[in-house]
Amino acid sequence: MEKKKIDWSNLGFDYQKTEYRYVADFKDGKWNEGGLTTDANVVINECAGVLQYAQTVFEGLKAYTTEDGRIVTFRPDLNAERMEASAARLEMPVFPKERFVEAVKETVKANAAFVPPYGTGATLYIRPYMFGTNSVIGVKPADEYQFRVFTTPVGPYFKGGIKPLTIRVCDFDRAAPRGTGHIKAGLNYAMSLHAIVDAHNQGYDENMYLDAATRTKVEETGGANFLFVTKDQKIVTPKSDSILPSITRRSLIYVAQKYLGMEAEEREITLEEVYDFAECGLCGTAAVISPVGKIVDHGKEICFPSGMSEMGPVTKKLYDTLTGIQMGRIEAPEGWIQEIK
Repeated sequence: MEKKKIDWSNLGFDYQKTEYRYVADFKDGKWNEGGLTTDANVVINECAGVLQYAQTVFEGLKAYTTEDGRIVTFRPDLNAERMEASAARLEMPVFPKERFVEAVKETVKANAAFVPPYGTGATLYIRPYMFGTNSVIGVKPADEYQFRVFTTPVGPYFKGGIKPLTIRVCDFDRAAPRGTGHIKAGLNYAMSLHAIVDAHNQGYDENMYLDAATRTKVEETGGANFLFVTKDQKIVTPKSDSILPSITRRSLIYVAQKYLGMEAEEREITLEEVYDFAECGLCGTAAVISPVGKIVDHGKEICFPSGMSEMGPVTKKLYDTLTGIQMGRIEAPEGWIQEIK
């Protein structure tokens, strides 16, 4: 298929309308057949559950053109499982895993002309999401829902190359203990908006959130998980019931252990420990790994020996290996790469 005439190398990380999106509706206790549409507009009642009580969950993943010209997605089954968990937590109907994966593939295939060519640094971002559609005035779950998938071509998350970030230890809490921090709900991201705007106004790139109960343990940022490298080159990531289970983080731990022969573990990490780490990165779908050069803890600076001016060597090795798997340059574990045919 002939690609759209787009300046792929100069795309930003912004929304650009593509031709097709997938839509399915839940009514009378069941999902309808669903299918593709060219209509990008969502029309709902002014009293819709999503507008009144933020009953919405979403996912984010990407489609890539590999070196040999195939269009693929990366572990969409895990996004499906995570959305199932998110929906259940917000008393929303589960959109079945198999249908989720098929909807993603169908939408990408229909928009194949928008999948950026290999080597441009651009990808096709995929956004599945679900929300309550019928009118709800009392505080209760909606009865009707819509599941949708749209796509948009995006450039590298960091234009002009990857530069180490400066982040601050945040005084705001991202998620309450036994709350909703472990699911991908819109309400969690709404809570982080003021904190990130405030951080930017103070000259920081991101926030480090600590656990709300003791404010001594590292959790995550507003939109990414932490990954640390110790001075003896072990990979450690924070463990908490309030952290979103990142698919990128899970994949990086596997890559570290199985591809690079490194020790890697998920455990509780105190803020005090961070002072002794060699490297720090933020991991997520958008950028895979973003290096962190400095963390400011209320005036005290934590400067990482590796990563102040560029991505640290271990972080770089992890980044290169995982992106190599995603782009087809390195053989992937079974089931990680699903081809769009």
